[in-house]
Amino acid sequence: MPLTYISQKTKGAVPVTLLTKNQFKRWVSSQSKAVKASLETAEFTAAPGTFFLLLNGKGRLQQVIAGISGNEPIWDYAFLPSALPKGRYYLDKKLSTKAATEAALGWVLGTYKFTRYKPSKASYATLCLPPNCDAKKVGQSARSIYLVRDLINTPAEDMGPDDLYEATMKVAESFGASCSAIIGEDLLEENYPAVYAVGKGSDNLSHLIDLTWGQENHPKVTLVGKGVCFDSGGLDIKPAGNMRLMKKDMGGAAHTLGLARMIMAANLPVRLRLIIPAVENSVSGRAMRPLDVVPTRSGKTIEIGHTDAEGRVILADGLAEAVSEKPDLLIDMATLTGAARAALGTDLPALFSNKDDLAAEVVEASKTAGDPLWHMPLWHPYRGMMNSSVADISNDSNSPYGGAIAAALFLHEFAGDKIPWIHMDLMAWNTSSRPGRPEGGEAMGMRALYTLIAKRWPAKGSR
Repeated sequence: MPLTYISQKTKGAVPVTLLTKNQFKRWVSSQSKAVKASLETAEFTAAPGTFFLLLNGKGRLQQVIAGISGNEPIWDYAFLPSALPKGRYYLDKKLSTKAATEAALGWVLGTYKFTRYKPSKASYATLCLPPNCDAKKVGQSARSIYLVRDLINTPAEDMGPDDLYEATMKVAESFGASCSAIIGEDLLEENYPAVYAVGKGSDNLSHLIDLTWGQENHPKVTLVGKGVCFDSGGLDIKPAGNMRLMKKDMGGAAHTLGLARMIMAANLPVRLRLIIPAVENSVSGRAMRPLDVVPTRSGKTIEIGHTDAEGRVILADGLAEAVSEKPDLLIDMATLTGAARAALGTDLPALFSNKDDLAAEVVEASKTAGDPLWHMPLWHPYRGMMNSSVADISNDSNSPYGGAIAAALFLHEFAGDKIPWIHMDLMAWNTSSRPGRPEGGEAMGMRALYTLIAKRWPAKGSR
């Protein structure tokens, strides 16, 4: 469980002093000659991610001095649980509620391991919760992030559409939400033809997963997550190097489920709906072909210019259903384009919106949460790159440029302008390991979106 290395008891705990390089210079000037000599001998300068153990006259640990950047409040703490000797520690500086909560969350995330197939033998230092820390928020945030990471890290053999449905059901049951799925041929009967078309080449039946929670008279917040549980590229098959990480192509679905969990755990006064089109894009005699024309729930038709641009096709049906209920806020999350990664790298999700003021709110929320993302333009002149002579729109741009914008404009066809809409194009994966952020599945932008929603519709009694 995420809170294994958190304690309420401070007796016998060792104080930890966290300092930036500049703070360290001021701090060390006030210390005794013996302490100064020890630090000089060790050449300790409080560089971020380093620490020094101060011992008393009996050789026992009496204080830890740790270097931080000061720029990433959560991640500044994440190296400590694995770096410090096993034991109990407390932060000796009085922190604001926000800073204390970030510190505890960073500590907890520094203990994450994916253990489904290989048990971890790691042990960690324990943090005594700062007195004014929001322990409930730490626990629920950590559990939601762990959920996202675990789902993405699980290989496709054990995380197909049915497994994703089971994971969603489990979360729903925990919070008294209702959850159902439309499966296989029933997708055609219930008018989700685009979801069916993308997944029909697989032996694993496609699902339209639908979770609802909250009072009907509350503001409606609808989440739509791309759930491509594995993406071979279809008949336009991916090269092996590009296919290697495609177990993470359901990362958007994992993120929306994690976000839904955060909303329900906080009991925000909203009517929540989560829609996950879950498919496997496979190669077979039944798979959709290049230049097939696929109908959608909205009535618009899509020409399949490329079978590897399937995520936007299933999202078309999900967004059409979401819009039909006229929610107060519509959010989709997807591992959608390599173009977004080329533009912004792997750590920075691309944010698009049909409302500039809404996008500005999200950016501000990301700064508050310490969960970065970048606002990209929904540049309508590029819409012509997806014109089709035989259908309403092509799923493939006729230009090698602006791919992330083109994909967002494709989704905009189905989201429209009337409903406030956010689209997030994200990597959902750490390409290398850093403290608190091991290589593998990662939650990106989720805390920012939660911060936005919680600010608009705060829980009763929250500050």
